[in-house]
Amino acid sequence: MTRRNLLIQSILAVVLLFTGLSSAQKKPVQNVNPNKHPNLAAAQQLVAQAYQKINAAQKANEWDMSGHAQKAKELLDKANNELKLAAQAANKNK
Repeated sequence: MTRRNLLIQSILAVVLLFTGLSSAQKKPVQNVNPNKHPNLAAAQQLVAQAYQKINAAQKANEWDMSGHAQKAKELLDKANNELKLAAQAANKNK
């Protein structure tokens, strides 16, 4: 392998790493109207806080948590989406 190819592959690996880390750190969207659904909006805020704490734990442990922290973040994303769906369902039932 030439030095140029090695350099290109190294740069590409670093770019992919930082892209993955930045996308993994996006907290869940808080998209429930707190004026209409204060409890659901508060729950979304707690989900976002939990997500941030998991990110901090991953950084502190150098991302070595056997995939469990990532799985927890995925479940938080699902919970966050369900909170939005709950608010939408409540809007339809009024």
